[in-house]
Amino acid sequence: MGLRATFAAQSPSFEKQRCRGKGGRIMKSAVALLAGLFAFTAYYVYLPLPSTVSEPWRLMLLDASFRAVQQTCNLAHYLGLGHHLRMVNFIIGTFDKVNPPAVEWVKITDTQFDGVEVRVYEPPDKAEKHLRRSVVYIHGGGWALSSTRGSFYNHLCSMMAESLDAVIVSIEYRLVPDFHFPVQFDDVLRATRHFMHPEVLAQYSVDPSRVAISGDSAGGNLAAAVCQEMSQDQNETTRFKLQALIYPVLQAFDFNTPSYRQNEFAPILPRFVMVKFWLDYFNGNYEFAQSLVVNNHTSLDVSQASLFRDRVDWTSLITPRFRKTYRPVTPATGKVEILQAIPSLLDVRAAPLLAEKQILRLQPKTYILTCEIDVLRDDGIMYAKRLEEAGVEITLDHFEDCFHGCMIFTFWPTRFSAGIRTRDSYVKWLSENL
Repeated sequence: MGLRATFAAQSPSFEKQRCRGKGGRIMKSAVALLAGLFAFTAYYVYLPLPSTVSEPWRLMLLDASFRAVQQTCNLAHYLGLGHHLRMVNFIIGTFDKVNPPAVEWVKITDTQFDGVEVRVYEPPDKAEKHLRRSVVYIHGGGWALSSTRGSFYNHLCSMMAESLDAVIVSIEYRLVPDFHFPVQFDDVLRATRHFMHPEVLAQYSVDPSRVAISGDSAGGNLAAAVCQEMSQDQNETTRFKLQALIYPVLQAFDFNTPSYRQNEFAPILPRFVMVKFWLDYFNGNYEFAQSLVVNNHTSLDVSQASLFRDRVDWTSLITPRFRKTYRPVTPATGKVEILQAIPSLLDVRAAPLLAEKQILRLQPKTYILTCEIDVLRDDGIMYAKRLEEAGVEITLDHFEDCFHGCMIFTFWPTRFSAGIRTRDSYVKWLSENL
């Protein structure tokens, strides 16, 4: 009886100790789980960056967000839930909706030029009527992403219309994966030709002698290609005064330029992602991706490539400052079947850097903006050098601490000082030269 009473008296204390022990184990497990989650997040977000890069942790977070979206959409694609590029574009469009609208006092009109959708930005009317200058702008996004109507490009074009007192025509070309090369090129060419007709320029009060064509990334590719095409057309009565190319993608001949190798795992646009954008543009087989990375499509035994080799010879087209200690990657033997399956890899409408010198001589005064943290840096530098050698007046505007795509990141939550500085430099050049 006494033992039973003693045990009964001690039971509440024993239960409390047991609960405390259990609670302690749960707390330790939670702390361990949180520590593990934090470590995984830090590992996923962290990316080695050059010491010169501005706002490195913000860039790492932006890049980690991009990678998370891409990897999630790639998994969904693998599971047969839809094409990864459509899903990425849907997420970008959703994010666009939370960002601020364009400048209110700029008139924005959605219309069509020769069946191609465009958005026209007109600055406020002034008391004195005068002809305005104009910029035809083509947005980037790997020929597959973004839109003229999205807040990034809406904001940029509205600001340009106001700052330059210019009419901005932003072209909504059709996108991969629903359409492939040369549809994007043809859309931009048709819309631009329509706008350059004297009667259309007069409708928008545009001075025919003060029109530029411009674009960023894949949009820079389309701008350069269309500018080349129109410069050769003897029937064109209106010529571009300028072209302005922002970190343009200009060739798929060599994926081992110094900038491709230096920035192989760079934020926003690593090398393998750029290779996949090219394959999507041409509706090519992903099985070719690794072969493209090692330049097997332009090896010495691929006869079609020999004509273009000197036009992308970065050993002579870029300075030692950018070449560093890198050596060309030119396999003796490769895969002839790649160019047989995707001949567009050497089409100058897709790769303007491959154009012959006679065409380059016809190009207008040119501005090219390049960033050090960008696989496409050398594309822009090589094009600038080839244009200069052809007698074209060139401004090469290089930013040591900036990254690919930065120019559209100019407002919260993706505001970067790199975006503000590159945008302001670009607009300043247009203001002084157009």
